[in-house]
Amino acid sequence: MMKELRLYYPLEVMSTLFDVSRSGYYSWLKGKPSKRAEEDPRLVAEIKAAHQRNRETFGAERLQEDLADHGVSVGVHRIKRIKREHGIRCKQKRRYKATTNSKHNLPVVANHLDQTFTASAPNKVWVSDITYIPTGEGWLFLPVIRTSSRGKSLAMPWVRE
Repeated sequence: MMKELRLYYPLEVMSTLFDVSRSGYYSWLKGKPSKRAEEDPRLVAEIKAAHQRNRETFGAERLQEDLADHGVSVGVHRIKRIKREHGIRCKQKRRYKATTNSKHNLPVVANHLDQTFTASAPNKVWVSDITYIPTGEGWLFLPVIRTSSRGKSLAMPWVRE
C-alpha cells in the first residue's frame, strides 16, 4: 500500500501512520518474495490438478490426503486459503429426498387396466400421475390426468402441500 501511496504522500508521514520504519520499507522494496510466496504458484497448480482428478468433490482434508499420495506435503489451512483465493469450490451434491412412502396401511386401488392402454370408447379410461417439485417454500405437487378422449392430457394447477 505504501508503494502506491508514496507518489501522493511523504514517506515520513506514511511511516508514522503505518508504524513502519523507513529503512524497513526500503528493505522490503529490495527484498525477494518469501519461500511461501514462491511455492504458492506450484501449489495452486497441484491443488487444481487434484481438484480435477477427484471430480471437484473433495474438501481441503481429502485433498490433503490426495496430494500426500502424490508426494506433495501441504497443510489443510493453506489448501483452504488457496482454494478461497482462486475460487476453487466443490460441487454440491443434492440430498436424495424420498417423496413416496409405500409402507402404509391405507387401501390401494386395483389396477384395472392391466397394462392395456386402449379404450373401447372415449371417457372410459382415466390415468393419472403426480410429480413432486421441491421449492424454497416447500413441496409443490403437479397432478396430471389423462383421459381416453382423443389422448389429451389435463394438467391441474399447482397444488401446495
